[in-house]
Amino acid sequence: MTPADDPPLYYSSHVFCCTNVRPEGHPRGSCARKNSVELRDYMKDKAKALGLKGIRINASGCLDRCELGPSMVIYPDGVWYRYTSQAEVDEILETHVKKGERVARLMMKPEDGPTKKAD
Repeated sequence: MTPADDPPLYYSSHVFCCTNVRPEGHPRGSCARKNSVELRDYMKDKAKALGLKGIRINASGCLDRCELGPSMVIYPDGVWYRYTSQAEVDEILETHVKKGERVARLMMKPEDGPTKKAD
């Protein structure tokens, strides 16, 4: 089987918002302590208000970039964002999810964040 044989995408955009909680004072921080749960809930409500179809916005466990967070990743594009406000959530929904473009100033690069560990 090849990728060309894959079924169509179930969601046009699948957004994973880190809602990881670490102890207070943890050196890496945690997205939940930076309002990620409230911002994720806002994003879900805003997507519905905008009438966006074929998308899913989920809470996720640790995405391993909490020190940069709150963090999210949008698939199938594999684009990572840092967001801190409702205005930034609005911009990501309008620009990335609705129009298929990118919000460059909020994007995280692979070299941002913790040093990758060998498995």
